[in-house]
Amino acid sequence: MNLSTIGLVTGLLLAIAIAIGGFSGFLLAIVLGVAGFLVGGHLDGRFDLAALIRGNRE
Repeated sequence: MNLSTIGLVTGLLLAIAIAIGGFSGFLLAIVLGVAGFLVGGHLDGRFDLAALIRGNRE
């Protein structure tokens, strides 16, 4: 398992633990899952979060 997958699973499990049920819980699970995937991908070296956050500003 690579770090991106571990981050995704961790984010989803945290979301389930924090908010169980309802549409807002579902949305929170999606947001935390994506956040975990992004952090894991950054740690894996798949993409640079600093460049993603910075955008096209020069």
